[in-house]
Amino acid sequence: MSDRTLVVGASGLVGSLLVRKMIADGRSKELYLLVRAPLRDHIDGVTVHAAPTTQWPEIIASVKPARAVSCLGSTMKKAGSKQAFAAIDRDLVAEVGKAAKAAGARQFITVSSTMADANASGFYLKTKGQAEQLLRGEGFDRLDIIRPGLLRGERSGETRLGEGLAIIASPVMDLLLHGSLRRFRSIDAGTVAAAIATLLTEDGQGVHIHENDALWELAGR
Repeated sequence: MSDRTLVVGASGLVGSLLVRKMIADGRSKELYLLVRAPLRDHIDGVTVHAAPTTQWPEIIASVKPARAVSCLGSTMKKAGSKQAFAAIDRDLVAEVGKAAKAAGARQFITVSSTMADANASGFYLKTKGQAEQLLRGEGFDRLDIIRPGLLRGERSGETRLGEGLAIIASPVMDLLLHGSLRRFRSIDAGTVAAAIATLLTEDGQGVHIHENDALWELAGR
């Protein structure tokens, strides 16, 4: 059975670290990347598809991945409006999931957010929850939902003032978050990427939600 893996959104923080991890582990032979703009650096041995999102379903159909990972995500500031944010973090994620399922993917992994809930009152968490809900409806053999806390790491070409201040304060805040509140602790993007790399070796079925504690454990395997 093919173990061809497609990473969508490979130019972002988690996506780029996941690609590096898989290459370092010698798992690049059947690795395919899908991005909107060409990557700045050439990656030997990895097939990269750079195309407008309107072409993504066709590309996914041609790749025929056994496993697919969505590292797609934006911010309200970067997107510019609620509608534009939802178009990426809900609609595009769901479209990628639908195309992956149609192409034969048995496993789908998506990077969401802690406290994501389709019934949440806040727009951000509601949108993330709606994306999860749509992916559940695709009926993948295995669906892994990644719900990290605040992501730490350097984002190329982006400045997020509020998030930057939160990251600076996170070492102190993390010390105050215990028990069930550990899910809100900050977590290094490299840890999330390593956890996803581990999940890409997992079989089994069903929907699996992974918050901070599970991500730390998976990354350590």
